[in-house]
Amino acid sequence: MEGIEGESSGAGRLTLPPMRISNEDIIFCVDVDAESLVEMKSTGFNGKPITRLDAMKQAILLFVNSKLSINPDHRFAFVTLAKTASWLRKEFSSDIESTLTAVRGISATSACGQADLTHLFKLASHEAKKSRAQNRILRVILIYCRSSARPQHQWPVNQKLFTMDVLYLHDKPGPDNCPQKVYDALVDALEHVSENEGYIFESGQGLARILFRQMCVLLSHPQQRCVQDDVDIPKSLVKKSPAADTTNGEDTVPVTSSQ
Repeated sequence: MEGIEGESSGAGRLTLPPMRISNEDIIFCVDVDAESLVEMKSTGFNGKPITRLDAMKQAILLFVNSKLSINPDHRFAFVTLAKTASWLRKEFSSDIESTLTAVRGISATSACGQADLTHLFKLASHEAKKSRAQNRILRVILIYCRSSARPQHQWPVNQKLFTMDVLYLHDKPGPDNCPQKVYDALVDALEHVSENEGYIFESGQGLARILFRQMCVLLSHPQQRCVQDDVDIPKSLVKKSPAADTTNGEDTVPVTSSQ
């Protein structure tokens, strides 16, 4: 990219220095615990409720198609998360048919309990070094859906070779689950490993459109991001009064950041 010059308000000229924005290698890590089969409030074309896993697959395809329309040189690989992470498709590719095949191959397992993210970080760091050698950067997008088991990891605090984003789908708080503690653990993991600004979004409303909206925000390139606290998109198309019920009467209990 060339430098861009423009008139400044002072006597001199304002010059923006050249900056290279790297192509991305993106690893989708999909939680395949039994909780991924929880039905959402949204329905499919047949009128039946879709599961979290169905919505996650749709969101991934939305992201990949949109990302490639922005830049066809981005590439994608896929990992599943049970007790630990394992490759579903290790080869990075920008071929949409290859992505469709990989996404169709994602299936849920039985209840896995606590997830260990250590192996996910190991394989991501290994791939990040290869990406850097090609003047690319690596990002992990973790889609997590366990409400009762906090993830754990063992990873050195000074080793940050990739960026991580998290989408967290969860149940409401109850005697058998602790989504706030899970969310806090995910925030800690993200901050522990992320090289650039990583984003984390959560939803306990069971609405696919919220997941899709959050996934669209993740289209932002890690090297061009503001901090998450400054993100004010997407904006509502309908102007609402401060007293308006933004949840349309739904009984929701969001989890919040402890930062």
